[in-house]
Amino acid sequence: MSIYVGNLPYEVTEADLNFVFSDYGSVKRVHVPTDRDTGRPRGFAFVELEQKANETNAIETLDGAEWMGRTMKVDEARPRR
Repeated sequence: MSIYVGNLPYEVTEADLNFVFSDYGSVKRVHVPTDRDTGRPRGFAFVELEQKANETNAIETLDGAEWMGRTMKVDEARPRR
């Protein structure tokens, strides 16, 4: 499963997200999509943890949490169409 993390500040880095999600288990992958034209982060990211139970715990705990001055939206990522 992949976790969608939305409403992030544009300054967020993969290292920032790795730090936050490492409290919930071993982080397998972090991806912060960037805008094609500007190269600037788009305000959301995807995180994968080693264990599904840890991902569920992270979603339940972090959804709606205040971080870097923003209220995060954390949910299970939907497959691409």
